[in-house]
Amino acid sequence: MNESVTQLKDTTGNPAPLGLLGFGMTTVLLNLHNAGFYELNSMILAMGICYGGAAQIVAGTMEWRKGNTFATTAFLSYGLFWLSLVALLLLAKLGWAAPSNDTAMAAYLAMWGLFTAVMFLGTLRLNRALQVVFGTLTILFFMLSIGDFTGASPGFKHLTGYEGIFCGFSAIYAGLAQVLNELYGKIVLPVGPVKK
Repeated sequence: MNESVTQLKDTTGNPAPLGLLGFGMTTVLLNLHNAGFYELNSMILAMGICYGGAAQIVAGTMEWRKGNTFATTAFLSYGLFWLSLVALLLLAKLGWAAPSNDTAMAAYLAMWGLFTAVMFLGTLRLNRALQVVFGTLTILFFMLSIGDFTGASPGFKHLTGYEGIFCGFSAIYAGLAQVLNELYGKIVLPVGPVKK
């Protein structure tokens, strides 16, 4: 009697570029504000809801279907970070809650910094591009937290914005590299070796 073995093949697309681009583009636009180029405005809030928030949640859900715990945790967490950031700004504007003071914002950002620092340790098993994204994001969260906690000068806040712009562009690079490398079937944009 012959026994046949059925194997399932995953033919779904790679959701990581969507998540990285949603995170990266929204981070760049917010940090252009932090660097002093324009005021906080509806464009940033809309990107936070739609691309930084919703797109990363979609990507995280797709990664869950693929069994990728790291990417699921990262994309869902940072998607919900963007939604929570927009919510804390809008709740105060609508009069539904007291605005967060600098100490509360410093605590909020420090918690995200701690989470990101641990996620960075996970990237040590991944490629160099993701190490840069998570390393610079850890620095960004702690710089933002320190800025709020100490009432830092506009110069420090602008420096933080430039660090955030670099972080965002590193995520954009990592996302587009995956798209182009997969499309061309070769290394078009290098992401660095994967640790074994």
